[in-house]
Amino acid sequence: MAERKTIRCVIYTRKSTEYGLEQDFNSLDAQREACEAYIKSQAHEGWKLIPTHYDDGGISGATLNRPALQTLLAEVNARRVDVIVVYKVDRLTRSLADFAKLVETFDANGTSFVSLTQQFNTTSSMGRLTLNVLLSFAQFEREVTSERIRDKIAASKQKGMWMGGPTPLGYVIKDKKLVIDEVEAEQVRYIFRRYLELGGIRDLKRDLDAKGIVTKRRVFGDGKAVGGIPFYFGPLAYLLKNRLYIGETTHAGKPYPGQHAAILERGVFDAVQTNLAKSAVTFKRQRTASGSILIGRIFDDVGNRMTPVNAQRGSIRYRYYLSAPVNDGASGRKGSISRVSAPVVEDLVMVALRERAGDIETVAPDESSSSQQLVEAHVNRVTVSRGSVYIELKSPKNENSGTSETITKPMVQINRTPRREILPGSEEASDPDRGMRAENHRRLVTAIARAKRWAADLASGEVADIAALAKRDDCSERHVRMALPLAFLAPDIVTAALANRLPPKIAMSKVWSDLPLAWAEQREIFGIS
Repeated sequence: MAERKTIRCVIYTRKSTEYGLEQDFNSLDAQREACEAYIKSQAHEGWKLIPTHYDDGGISGATLNRPALQTLLAEVNARRVDVIVVYKVDRLTRSLADFAKLVETFDANGTSFVSLTQQFNTTSSMGRLTLNVLLSFAQFEREVTSERIRDKIAASKQKGMWMGGPTPLGYVIKDKKLVIDEVEAEQVRYIFRRYLELGGIRDLKRDLDAKGIVTKRRVFGDGKAVGGIPFYFGPLAYLLKNRLYIGETTHAGKPYPGQHAAILERGVFDAVQTNLAKSAVTFKRQRTASGSILIGRIFDDVGNRMTPVNAQRGSIRYRYYLSAPVNDGASGRKGSISRVSAPVVEDLVMVALRERAGDIETVAPDESSSSQQLVEAHVNRVTVSRGSVYIELKSPKNENSGTSETITKPMVQINRTPRREILPGSEEASDPDRGMRAENHRRLVTAIARAKRWAADLASGEVADIAALAKRDDCSERHVRMALPLAFLAPDIVTAALANRLPPKIAMSKVWSDLPLAWAEQREIFGIS
């Protein structure tokens, strides 16, 4: 008689809340005990229990991001599980979409799914159909419950009730209600009063830091404490706009009379809101007038927004994009690069857009289109890291698929300091049909070829950065940084250079030290119409 094949079984249990998990025999234990008994009843079929526990306590079934479930799925993908047994189907998931993903994974790895109380097995088509019907009702129940909770919160807030969340500075919670803490309330009054006196959040932050006024400190039940740190600009601006301080609650942007006492007089609060609104309008105008075309779209490599800043040295004005944590005085949260030259990164974006002229459909990226129009029409996000810039396009071709195309460009910090060099004599400029001097022509063509190879190596990851590139090719980093912009020359300029049709009076020092990335400006330097 042929030996019966062993069917490896595991048990998965889940409970949505942590209530009761501290008991010696809790819901997870009850689910496991029932499933173990069922597996024993199938011993004649070769079922054998794997003793490893896969228990998720206090985690909702609305998500698949559960530690025990993810460990179990790893075992399934390794083909070390034949049958998964659960007490009820909704212990595995309450989402129909998630269930479809799980069943697809199970089928691909030869794993069956058994629900103890419903007696379903996904190895049969009827079992799948019945499970889909059950999960549809489970998902419907979850969504109805969510709607009911949202409606309750909305009705409670309209009655002015406090519905939980982080306790604001100036209040404590007693009997589920907000009660004024006089010590903190005086700090709140001081913050509003000083803002009106100083007129700006930046000056207010400096004043609060000097006074030692910090955010509200909260201690959780497990002893963990948060808060009690200096204010950042965002939380400080939120505090100044919080209508709780005048005895109101808000829901969906609408204020309602609250059941708690007010800390501020309405006149003070309204004066602060007027000042904040004026500052916001002024700041928006300044940012728009700054010419920073990537406002709102540029981020560092850890997701921090980068904001435009200016620096003045003598009569020269410099523009940068600065990582928000650095601007807020929290440089510990910055990415690999905290500041980037605005002209450099903007030129890279424009070069990328104009190189994709044939693929972009909504607005033709020609020289007549303004940079701001092109960015607004085609750029979704720009991410800056050390050595690279990632430009995420919002192409109409990808709208239906929900995906977007990302262009990677090497970050080249161009040296703007002119380099001294002997320029060609005037006798060479007298003949407009004469090409560049042979030596200059050879140098330029060789440099273009090498720059394009360098840019390709950086973009493909063959070399890690400019330092590694310089070491590999036995040259200085300064030389690499000065030559790399030649990789982004306009195609017609490259063609003219190869044919030696560039004007002979080109200032080679300008080409090497101050080459812009915008094609129109390049053509002016090379004398091409």
